[in-house]
Amino acid sequence: MKLRPLTGAITALATPFKNEAVAYDDLRKLVEFQIKSGINGLVPVGTTGESPTLLHDEHLDVIRAVIETARGRVPVIAGTGSNSTHEAVEYTRFAHEAGADSMLLVAPYYNKPSQEGLYRHFAAIAEATDRPLILYSIPGRCGIEIGVPVVERLRAKYPHVRYIKEAGGSVDRVDQLKNALGKDITVLSGDDSLTLPFMSVGAEGVISVASNLIPRQVVKLTALALSNNYTAATKLHRKLYPLFKALFIEPNPVPLKTALARAGIISSALVRSPLCEMSAANEKILAAALEKLGKA
Repeated sequence: MKLRPLTGAITALATPFKNEAVAYDDLRKLVEFQIKSGINGLVPVGTTGESPTLLHDEHLDVIRAVIETARGRVPVIAGTGSNSTHEAVEYTRFAHEAGADSMLLVAPYYNKPSQEGLYRHFAAIAEATDRPLILYSIPGRCGIEIGVPVVERLRAKYPHVRYIKEAGGSVDRVDQLKNALGKDITVLSGDDSLTLPFMSVGAEGVISVASNLIPRQVVKLTALALSNNYTAATKLHRKLYPLFKALFIEPNPVPLKTALARAGIISSALVRSPLCEMSAANEKILAAALEKLGKA
């Protein structure tokens, strides 16, 4: 498989539901909307795709459906992480065979391994594929951070461990990773509101929630930053910032799915329990941000 750049604006896809089941028609519609809007890549079954509540077969079927719908037009980065090393290896092997360009590997959540345990976990997955792997450090959800020394060890042994999605909320982490590894690591923001600050110190893009809804604008934001046009990028960032924040006024992807349904991009805002619909007060805040961008 020809390696393609995994930079710019990459969408962390929502998983649409109808009657408690995955709505594959809506999923395919969302994928087509993304590709026609110029997105640089797609991530099925990440956090935004509600991977914690997808059944095992659903997880695999969503990956397969996105790969088949994309038809090679953009890279597909399958979410194959787990807090079980065995399961993460199984998901990764499946995604490799299904034709995924890359895999996104979240740090194990809940069981909170040591840094040595983290290294062994990711090393076992790296042994299962030669496709590019994106580490995913999000301590707010997982309770642990993927330490820079772990990233260095993995990169030294496994050349295909060359990316990290950084969602710890710290610009300093981008500096730490770049100082340690330079061009040997590609850093992607995991927070829309921090995309521009991260890119100003060396990140090369974002795995975005907002781009489900506004892909053209997020593509433009990252393209401006990658071309060092920070004056125009800052102006666009300021315009998009209220929506970036409104999409996280309640747990992701609840506000996003509400916004996607309001815009007619998917047919239902349904999320899986224990997530639930937005409060009326917060939905008004989201609606105001959408109206400001003309997305109501």
